[in-house]
Amino acid sequence: MSILQDLRPADGSTKNRKRVGRGQGSGMGKTATRGNKGQKSRSGYKIKRGFEGGQMPLQKRVPKIGFYSRAVKPYSINVDKVKKVAALEEITVETIKSVYKLSKEVTKVKLIGSTAKELASKIKDDNVTTTGN
Repeated sequence: MSILQDLRPADGSTKNRKRVGRGQGSGMGKTATRGNKGQKSRSGYKIKRGFEGGQMPLQKRVPKIGFYSRAVKPYSINVDKVKKVAALEEITVETIKSVYKLSKEVTKVKLIGSTAKELASKIKDDNVTTTGN
């Protein structure tokens, strides 16, 4: 039975870390693998992300494109073509969903068409609008 304190990694599976700056005999003395002089060889050196030495960085050179609006756009229904919606007594999102197939994600409906303004008196829901109001 193996004892925990006797466990060792397999031969050749681990290496000692590179110890730099420990004298010329180590092969990594003097400049400690940092090259010669300059800002990069000093301690505390840090460069900003995306900095290109004063050249205009890529993220500023490339033009900005696109825009994604988070405003909920209403689903449009033409009441001249969909007579079932125009025939409803009360117009709400739920009653529209009962006669016209809408996905669950639809929360706002806009009624369009030449007879849409005449239906304004039947609308009982703030999420249903007609053209012109």
